[in-house]
Amino acid sequence: METPSFKEDHISQIPALQLLQNMGYTYLTPKEVDEQRNSKQSNVILENILETQLRKQNNIDFRGQNYKFSNANISKAIQALKEFSLKDGLVITNEKVYDTLSLGKSFEENIQGDIKSFTLHYIDWHNWGNNVFHVTEEMSIERIGKAETYRPDIVLFVNGIPFGVIECKRPDLVAADGRKPVEQAISQHLRNQLIEDGIPQLFIYGQVLLSLATNDARYATVGSNAEFWSSWKEQFVNTDEKEEYNRSLYAFKNRPLSNEFKNKLFSERYNYVRNYFDELEKQPIQITEQDQLLYSICKPDRLIEMVYKFIVYDAGVKKLPRYQQYFGVKKTLQRVKQIENGKRNGGVIWHTQGSGKSLTMVMLGKCLSIESGIQNPKIILVTDRIDLDDQIYKTFHNCGKEVTQAKTGKHLVELLSDSKDQIITTVINKFEAAVKAGVDNIPQRDIFILVDESHRSQYGRANVNMRTIIKMGCYIGFTGTPLMKKEKNTANKFGGIIDKYTIDQAVQDRAVVPLLYEGRQVIQNVNQKPIDTFFDFVSEPLTEYQKADLKKKFAKAEPLNEADQRIHRCAWDISLHYNRNWRGTGFKGQLACNSKVAAIKYKEFFDEIGLVKTEVIISPPRYKRRQRQHL
Repeated sequence: METPSFKEDHISQIPALQLLQNMGYTYLTPKEVDEQRNSKQSNVILENILETQLRKQNNIDFRGQNYKFSNANISKAIQALKEFSLKDGLVITNEKVYDTLSLGKSFEENIQGDIKSFTLHYIDWHNWGNNVFHVTEEMSIERIGKAETYRPDIVLFVNGIPFGVIECKRPDLVAADGRKPVEQAISQHLRNQLIEDGIPQLFIYGQVLLSLATNDARYATVGSNAEFWSSWKEQFVNTDEKEEYNRSLYAFKNRPLSNEFKNKLFSERYNYVRNYFDELEKQPIQITEQDQLLYSICKPDRLIEMVYKFIVYDAGVKKLPRYQQYFGVKKTLQRVKQIENGKRNGGVIWHTQGSGKSLTMVMLGKCLSIESGIQNPKIILVTDRIDLDDQIYKTFHNCGKEVTQAKTGKHLVELLSDSKDQIITTVINKFEAAVKAGVDNIPQRDIFILVDESHRSQYGRANVNMRTIIKMGCYIGFTGTPLMKKEKNTANKFGGIIDKYTIDQAVQDRAVVPLLYEGRQVIQNVNQKPIDTFFDFVSEPLTEYQKADLKKKFAKAEPLNEADQRIHRCAWDISLHYNRNWRGTGFKGQLACNSKVAAIKYKEFFDEIGLVKTEVIISPPRYKRRQRQHL
């Protein structure tokens, strides 16, 4: 079979369109899309489809009877979705749209003479099959402030709302500047999102963005910088689950489209390659990396779940889960559904540092709060730092639940004693105040205690305080610090390790940089005789036992390491090593010291030597007590 000379990115784009159709998306030609949006290239919502779905999915249950929303309110709902302004920026506007899509919008209806507000929903988040999914290609969208248009390769719609945008590239198309095809696709996404002259009116509705180049594929969301586009690795509980995944994907990939679908797909610009793809169907087609990404993220049920349960806005940044976060949360949800002795099973999520544990914690809290199988949950997110507590409090929203930050120990007691379901954020030391206040055994109910940096707080006195107050709660710890044998045994008492994401995996995924170790030794000569003479002089009044004790005290590593002579020699070695290997590279250095005194001494010697510029940074007491010297 002769391979045709593919134009542009058809070698990636057509297989993506075929797979998406087999996964449940209805293909619309660019012409049909224009009809659905009333021939307005500035409009990105398929209004006719959206109107049909709003009427179909929304019913008002009032006094035992069902009613429909009025035509006026259906029109208002569509108009409300179109009226979002970009004055606050792309991501902030996207967040406002997401809130509306997640929670719905209230409209007043006059039913039997009673005027009441009822919530109209744009998406059925709980029954994904009630939504309709469409896909199109080369959708022309008018650029901001210009007469020209941009045409994203593929756009995915849920109920006529553009949820996904995909850019495809030929796998052999390396740019003149050396950029790989998938990197070029990412760059195109970033260009299209520009408010000045891009097509941001499409991306205010966007939830997932994909860049495909057959054997390379990445995903991100609106506003993601190039370095945060990630690969996806499907995780499996057992071999049977993996085999089922592979069978299902292979079946979708190798299922021939009907002639009706083919006639639409190959009717215009793709007509010249129809024979080629017809011939491909006669033999097994191998799975590519872009197939795996499309199947893992864009399969309708997965797409609805990921958008509704896992999207988080963090300090003006929109975030989708990385695969370890998604599957860690999924495993935890399965674990907590198991009940033994009247108590839900908990455990520890061990994800290496830099893998986004705090974000995983927020995602889990969000999923627990909207999990249909858990009635009236009370979720407590516990940290050991005030700034982290503030961050999680600000990040945690869009769940339609009340989120309250415990201000004091007394306030925490009041929140815990309240019978209504809540999401609470608190610093762990507030539990001590609750114990001192005499609070004992909060009434039994579904209480989930999510503890960040649990290697520090889940295993000591703080944990005792928490369990004194909430004896039957479900405890889930998060840590990235390697667990020693004793800590692993303690983790087992909490239900064992739920999920692991190691530093090797994080390095392989490019989530963290590798750690490289180089042993260095500073040679230090000791003039023993003067030291012995001085010791005999100052210790003359002491007994032999006291002299031995004094020798033992000053022979320890810590006072020796803080001796001026040793610090001066170390400063010399560091200065020379940094100057020879790292100066001019843009990289900085960090020296951890044992004490404030040592940090200041290093600063003085670095300044005296003069080869590197340094600053002293001393952490306040509520942080780690280790001092840092920055180069």
